[in-house]
Amino acid sequence: MKDYLCKLRAHHGMCLAFFQGKGYSSDFTRHMAQVQQQLSANPSVCIVDELDTICDACPNHAGGVCDAQQKVAEYDRQVLHRCGLKSGTVMPFADFQKLVYDRILVPGKREEICGDCQWTQLCHLRNDQ
Repeated sequence: MKDYLCKLRAHHGMCLAFFQGKGYSSDFTRHMAQVQQQLSANPSVCIVDELDTICDACPNHAGGVCDAQQKVAEYDRQVLHRCGLKSGTVMPFADFQKLVYDRILVPGKREEICGDCQWTQLCHLRNDQ
């Protein structure tokens, strides 16, 4: 029996910080909003470097493989490394969110990790964060 709510791809810690209700499709966007809402209750999550709960509704994977697997695997690797985590780590979502914020977002390292992402124009810290 698992003791966490969902698997969460490491780089999705950055995506969730900037999610604005936009995405690959309306189904994906609706699903992402639902996952974000569930995570607001601070459940334990399993941080991974593979398809996760968010990917379930993404139109860019087939047969269990992401269309951009090589690129997003590097995003995951970078986030895991910079946060001092290993794939499979289970922790409260808020703790993971704080690691991503403190070690990647605040020091301005996000663009080094995923500046080539198609959604990068949405990912900028606001003064109120």
